[in-house]
Order: sequence, then C-alpha cells, then structure tokens
Amino acid sequence: MNERELVHVSDCTMLAAEDHYELSFREKIELCRMIDKLGVSAIDLCPIRQKKTDRLLVKSICSAVKNASVAVPVDITDEDSVQFTWEALKEAVNPRLQVAVPVSSVQMEYLFHTKPDAMVKKVDLAVRECRQLTTNVELIARDATRSDPAFLARLITAAVEAGAATVTLCDSAGLMMPDEIAAWFENLKKEIPALSGVIVGFSCRGDLNMSDANAVAAIRAGVREIKATTCSDTAISLSNIIRLLSIRGASMGVYSAVGVEQIRRITGQVEMICRTSGRRKTAFEQEEESHESDILLSRHDSIETVIHAAEKLGYDLNADDQQKVWKSFCQTAEKKETVTLKELEAIIAAEAMQVPPAYHDIRYVINTDNQIGAMARMKLMFHNQEIEGVASGDGAIDAAFNSVEQATGRHFELDDFQIRSVTEGREAMGETIVRLRWEGKLYSGRGISTDIVGAGIMAYINAVNKIVYEEEEA
Repeated sequence: MNERELVHVSDCTMLAAEDHYELSFREKIELCRMIDKLGVSAIDLCPIRQKKTDRLLVKSICSAVKNASVAVPVDITDEDSVQFTWEALKEAVNPRLQVAVPVSSVQMEYLFHTKPDAMVKKVDLAVRECRQLTTNVELIARDATRSDPAFLARLITAAVEAGAATVTLCDSAGLMMPDEIAAWFENLKKEIPALSGVIVGFSCRGDLNMSDANAVAAIRAGVREIKATTCSDTAISLSNIIRLLSIRGASMGVYSAVGVEQIRRITGQVEMICRTSGRRKTAFEQEEESHESDILLSRHDSIETVIHAAEKLGYDLNADDQQKVWKSFCQTAEKKETVTLKELEAIIAAEAMQVPPAYHDIRYVINTDNQIGAMARMKLMFHNQEIEGVASGDGAIDAAFNSVEQATGRHFELDDFQIRSVTEGREAMGETIVRLRWEGKLYSGRGISTDIVGAGIMAYINAVNKIVYEEEEA
C-alpha cells in the first residue's frame, strides 16, 4: 500500500483504574491530562452513576483534556441518561456518547434481563437520541465474539442506520487466538455490509496474554480503532500497540497519531499514579468503620469523598454548592491536617445555598431566670411586612427559637444545634450551627456573634431563609 490508513487508539485507562484503584478527584484529572498529551483519539470514561460527583468529574475532565475526544457511556435503562450525560460532556473538545451493551445471549439475560428483539429496539432508540445531540456516537458490543451472528448483524445494522459512527466489537472473554480474530472480522465484513460505512473498533481482554497480538490481527482485518490501557494486565497495552504500529505499521498499511517519543515517560507516570494510589481507604471510610474518631477528612481526600461525606450528613447539594463547599474545604485543609465532621458541617452552613433573606432586620428581647425559665419577644421583617412573636422556653435559646416559630407561623424540626468558640477571652466570638429538617431535607444555618444567643438566632433564621427561598423559587 502506498497510502497508509490511520488507526485510532482510544485510551481506556480510566475504566481499568476504576476497577483496581481508588484514585482521587485530582489524580483522575491529572491522569487524563497526561494521556491527552500522547495524542490518543479518545479517552473513555466510566458511565455516570452518582449524578452529582460523577457529573462534576466528567465536566472537570472535559475542561482539562484539550485534544482527545472524551467518551462516556449512556444507560439504556434510564430514559434521562442520554440528556444528563450530554450536559456533563458537551463542553469537551470532541464529545462522544457511547451506547455500550452486552450482545451475547448469556450476558443479555443476566445483566439486562432482555431478549434479543428488545435489545435491538433499545439500542436503536438510544443511538437515535444520542445522534440528535452529536455525530460522534459509538456502539460498543460487549462479548461480541460469543454473540449469535444473525442477531449481531441485526443489532449493528440497526445502530448504524440510527446514526452510530463507530462500532466497537469486544472479545470480553479474552479466549480467542489471533487467527480466529482475523477470520471472525473477515466474516463480519461479508455478513454485515453496514460495517463498511463506519469506523470499526476492537477491545480485548488479555487472560491468555494474547490481547496485543489479537489487536494486530484485528488491524490487519480492517479494524481502525483500538481500545488500550496503560495500567491493566488484562487488556491491550497502550505502549505496546503504539510501538508495534510505529515499527510495523508501514507493512500493514497503517499508522497511528500517538507520539512514540513520550510514550514511555507518560505511561510510566500514569502507572505510578495508579499503582501508588492502590486501594487506600479515605479518612472518611476509616471513620465510618471505626466510629472512634471525630476526624472525617484529610487534605489528601477528593471532592468525591467530601461530597459523599456531605450526603452522609444528609445534605443534598447542587453542583454550584458542591464547588463552593469543595473550595472552602480545600482552604481549611491547607491550614490543618484534618477536617472534622462538625467543621465540614460549618463549611456547608456557611457556603451552601446562600440566599436573599426573606426574614431580616431581627430585633429581640429575652428575659431569663434560673427559677421561672425564659421569655423571648421577637420582631423581624418578612420581605416588607413586620411580624412579631412572643414565646417561653426552657432557656434563652429555646425561647428565642419558639418566638421565631410563633412569628413565622411555622414549625421546623430542629435536627441539630452546635456551639463553639471562634476566638478566646471574655469577648470571644461564638459560632453556632443550626440544622433544620423540612419535608425530608436538611437545611443548615450559621451565625457568629459575641452574643451566643444572637448567634443562635442568626443561624436559625439563616436556615429558615433557605427553606423559604426554595419554596418561593418552586
């Protein structure tokens, strides 16, 4: 051949790393940034499972990756998955939506409880929905080497007609030999004319240590996209396949755009990140297991761990609030080795969901006695209307909170109340955190004052304002 064809190399290191290593948020982004420097055609990510943290990760990776396509699978069982995945992915340089499904009868029944006809219909609908958002749509047929040939032909034809631009076929069992792979692809090209109009990809497990040889056999048979990884012994090796294409690509009439100059250095760095991370437990996981320490998080933990901790506390943070809490956490963690549960809650109260105050201009008088309890009179503005409440309580704080409820005409469940000193001395500043539960959700408020009762009232009103804001917005 005088004119050589391009073989795209798609990197699946992130997928392999998810199976073997506990990478932090920063490590995942850095890993993708380094792989992007190699010139791979695409970086394959895991599907979005935890909508808040995974969405943030995908968006962050899309910002960090400057050259490669970023690919994320959609969930064909979730009707909102395509749109949600696209919203996280769309800022990538070349976003790719993947429809990844098992196509062997065993895996279809076991994983999806789906019959062949239903699977073809689901794939057709999913690819069409993806195609409305981008032309870069990929069908990934898992366990394709054990699929019924007639069914596989139907499914691939339906996907291509629906708009798939790439069809990747997987030897998920990893039991085939190179000559068998070559013969299988040659037969598919004859039986499925639709393959001639798309890029055909290949993925292979390496249980028999034949994945790299199988990849070469697939390339010889016409495959033009290979899925490889740097940190798994059971997949096609990225560094090996690049060297093979560099040295022997001309004899096969193909070449790769991935630069060999940096391959050893960068793949070595990626492997170091993965293998040194190991399966380390985060401070939060250790706290969950032992319950012996109030230490929750360390400066080395990721945004995923921090948001997971917030969810464990009962908070449902939106994307903007997650970023605010994460930024404040990082600032706090830079000053001290660990961040406690209470400190994280104070960060959430101070940073998350700051809203225009519906209740404001608070004035109060509290009388207390060690014999007859406490009485509080509260005046405040609700938007432009003055309201007032008078109530008794077991102490100054209890009476103040009761008077707020009487003024607002609403009862809120007090889930937690915390007090701590911010400064020292007789004129010390006191900080209070109030956590209210309303319709199953938690809302926290924060107040700081030399008057601890005043700090408590400020925190309580702050939490109430968040509830009111959500209601009025709805």
